[in-house]
Amino acid sequence: MVGNGLVAILTGGHLMKVRISWLLAALMSLTAQAADKAASPKTPAKPPEEWSKVAEHRLATRSGTIKYRSRMGTLHLMDDKSGKARASIFFIAYERTDRKGPRPVTFVFNGGPGSSSVWLHMGLMGPRLVNIADAVAPQPAPYELVDHEDTPLADTDLVFIDPVGTGLSRPLGKHELKEFLSVKDDAQSIGDFVIKYLSRFHRWNSPKFIVGESYGTTRAAALVEHLAERGVSVNGVVLISAILNFQTARFTTGNDLPYPLFLPTYAATAWYHKAIERKGTLEAFLKRVRDFAGREYTLALMEGDALDETRKSALAEQLSAMTGLSRTYWLQSNLRVPIFRFVKELRRRQGLTVGRLDTRYVGRDRDSAGESFEFDPSYAAIQAPYTEAVNAYLRQSLGLKEEREYQILSFDVNRSWRWKDSADGGYVNVAEDLRAAMTKNPHLQVLVAAGYYDLATPFYAAEYTMDHLSLPPDLRDNIRFEYFPAGHMMYLHKPSLKKLSQDIRTFVRRAIPEARK
Repeated sequence: MVGNGLVAILTGGHLMKVRISWLLAALMSLTAQAADKAASPKTPAKPPEEWSKVAEHRLATRSGTIKYRSRMGTLHLMDDKSGKARASIFFIAYERTDRKGPRPVTFVFNGGPGSSSVWLHMGLMGPRLVNIADAVAPQPAPYELVDHEDTPLADTDLVFIDPVGTGLSRPLGKHELKEFLSVKDDAQSIGDFVIKYLSRFHRWNSPKFIVGESYGTTRAAALVEHLAERGVSVNGVVLISAILNFQTARFTTGNDLPYPLFLPTYAATAWYHKAIERKGTLEAFLKRVRDFAGREYTLALMEGDALDETRKSALAEQLSAMTGLSRTYWLQSNLRVPIFRFVKELRRRQGLTVGRLDTRYVGRDRDSAGESFEFDPSYAAIQAPYTEAVNAYLRQSLGLKEEREYQILSFDVNRSWRWKDSADGGYVNVAEDLRAAMTKNPHLQVLVAAGYYDLATPFYAAEYTMDHLSLPPDLRDNIRFEYFPAGHMMYLHKPSLKKLSQDIRTFVRRAIPEARK
């Protein structure tokens, strides 16, 4: 037994007496430091391996019960120079198992940039959907998941992709998030994923489709051209709430283009909130507004300060009748009302703001006299339901064991996005990518889905962009528009969910060569 007595040790040529307990403590400390040093790796930790989890399911649809397989997992993108993985991409795929032959495969993603694929996955395309009330304030948990009776899975296999920095996707090794945060880098990484998926799961000869929403339409346009350059032919692209030319939505000084392009959505919103006199149908009303916006209003804006006061006053009166904002307000704004003034001004007298993603939603700010709303009530209403529902679904239904937070929407990605890397003349514009892809592949079909109450990506701006692709008449026939009395996520509106689901299924069938014969 060792006690606390004294012991003599030689140090620096001198004998010193120290307590045995002190000596033991010192020796233990040195031993621990040596062990830590020996245990410290000389090379970086081994990166995580790819993984997947497969399960079998059945789903009741309008056309009968279908059998399908879910595959949840990761694929690694490789660095061509080092041969090491540079990113891990999380995906969820659904494959119908009760049909033989080459099934179509559709790659699906949302936008942001910085968004996971949760919205299209749990709101429109997937076999299970979040069931929440439409155009109302946020609802409390628990949130119900229901079978999707009209899921496009009936006609095409689905692959939901979370870009790097979203969902559970992340950079690996020495690679940093910033390497993936531009239009071109993003298209490259998603293109790498698509090609690896086609190889890994033997889908090279399958008819191929791309579905993107919001910034996801920007990604889709860039991606379809990127894939064409790599020899991958795409049958069809679905653009939900499209924005390809960002000049159409940037209220910057000297850029008058957004004002006429947003006007029809201002008018639709005023119609919905009964802020104007309503005659006839919404569609007929919006046709008149489009005609005014594209002709008289645009010409007046082009005149700038040279516009005479009499005509300016008359225009303000017309704008007031279409939008519900006062003639005085239009004059004070020099006939130019940007989006965040509109959402605050329309129902200011009632102390309400209207949404940006979906103007049917309303909210209340602390300051009713403010210049803009404090938050988007249409996003606040869906953020918690989708976040909680997808986490419950992934972990309880699909068996996800990962404890890291599933990034629904990464503001770090959004704030760090390098827009200037792809800006042409000051604005990102991938419409040319879509034109080039359609020219190289004249069979490429395009479906544009637009909501009347969407102020994030207005329907008239999407029409303008498609009308300026410089396509020959025969290729213009490959583009089809569908409209919905809802907002950015039009599928929150139950009738629009059913219609858009069926539109996508019809689109897929028509874009496959065998179906056209």
